[in-house]
Amino acid sequence: MTAKTKTLRIFTAALATETNTFSPICIDRRAFEASLYASPGKHPETPTLCTAPITVGRRVAAEKGWILIEGTAAWADPAGLVNRRTYEDLRDEILDQLRAALPIDAVILGLHGAMVADGYEDTEGDLLQRVRELVGPEVLVCAELDPHSHLTNRRVAAADFFVFFKEFPHTDFVERAEDLWRVAVDTLEGRVTPVMSVFDCRMIDVFPTSREPMRSFVDRLMQIERHDADVLSLSVVHGFMAGDVTEMGTKMLVVTNGKAEKGKALARELGLELFSRRGTYRMPEIDAHQAVAQAIAAPSGPVVIADMWDNPGGGTAGDATVVLEELLARKATDTAVGTIWDPMAVQICMAAGEGAEIPLRFGAKSAPGTGRPIDGIVKVIKLVRNAEMRFGESIAPFGDAAHIRLRGIDIILNTTRAQSFDPSLFSAMDIDPGSKKILVIKSTNHFYASFSKIASEILYCSAGTPYPNDPAKTPYRRARRDIWPMIADPHGPDQGV
Repeated sequence: MTAKTKTLRIFTAALATETNTFSPICIDRRAFEASLYASPGKHPETPTLCTAPITVGRRVAAEKGWILIEGTAAWADPAGLVNRRTYEDLRDEILDQLRAALPIDAVILGLHGAMVADGYEDTEGDLLQRVRELVGPEVLVCAELDPHSHLTNRRVAAADFFVFFKEFPHTDFVERAEDLWRVAVDTLEGRVTPVMSVFDCRMIDVFPTSREPMRSFVDRLMQIERHDADVLSLSVVHGFMAGDVTEMGTKMLVVTNGKAEKGKALARELGLELFSRRGTYRMPEIDAHQAVAQAIAAPSGPVVIADMWDNPGGGTAGDATVVLEELLARKATDTAVGTIWDPMAVQICMAAGEGAEIPLRFGAKSAPGTGRPIDGIVKVIKLVRNAEMRFGESIAPFGDAAHIRLRGIDIILNTTRAQSFDPSLFSAMDIDPGSKKILVIKSTNHFYASFSKIASEILYCSAGTPYPNDPAKTPYRRARRDIWPMIADPHGPDQGV
């Protein structure tokens, strides 16, 4: 692979979603079109979470004088199983574009890593293997992925290297795309030969980098990358506990410059260090009763209550009402809730119009453990078509939306499921988030980077059971059972590891 004698041709595309196999919300093509579907060359200048390789690639290719051939970019907000025909059509669309672009020198993709389709447990492995079969063994194949994914043997066999986001919340997806392209350029210009080494940590956990001990661990990874010339990239693949697949779990990935044995030893060292602190990474969680009582009693606001397990970013519907029920029971005011997913209720509000006072039932329609539907006379305050909020450098749509008021509480109803990334969610609906005593949002930790700037206090609330957040009790059918916390010490002397 050398770029010294010719103008290189690089193919790039993106296909991504995160599949919570326990979610009742299935994904078809309409779900991709609601979040992002961009045909070749039509991707906006602003990246989405898994499409930064395209926007960064435009800049790099222009600087190098290379030809960037863009394929389709498709992203659907996390949910349940992907419709088989939808996956196959999008996959084949990208493969046909790649076939038409041949000969090429590299394939650089934006993927998620936790997509599961009907009939395809490992969609990314399927796509990467087909890409490799098309381009042959000498063409560079690499991808940027979300760490909440499954690093399978099939994927490692098909690609030259991967780069995963380091941060959770994922504020670094553009920076990691730049890392991906940096290693790709160095490879294509003959300076490095990337080799992947993987260590199976034999665990599954939640690893927020906004707090210790994960903050220091990620800082150490970046320090190693800066100071060890043999190390091209380090990634913690967190795993995705809501994905019931056979290779579910946390992995440590080391990409070296041709130093496979060194990479293997380093991956093991870092992976065992990660394992040694199992159970200490997750945020402290309280129930809805305690969260609401603490928020009401707080001397100042806004107090942010994160309804962390009804997180559409983890594939749930986002329509749970457990926290809202508690707020109503305690007669809370000066409070805003964003969001509750209920397309039918939004349609009713749209028909009624701004200023109307109407009887409305909303929320808690998707699954058990999400609370009860809310009934009441609501006032329709604000209606917005195709509403959007910010997420770092990207824009996140939350669809047609209605701002309603019920018994002194402002509530946002939405039609496109999206977690609460940023306070612009509220301001887009004419709610001043900084002026409220209590803000209720639906997100596990992606909200932290932006909401922490305005919050007087953040409470992580475990309310109801919309998400399988305890792997020791989750009724998996396919996932392995030989990892922590299913067993106490999978690396112990009796485990043969």
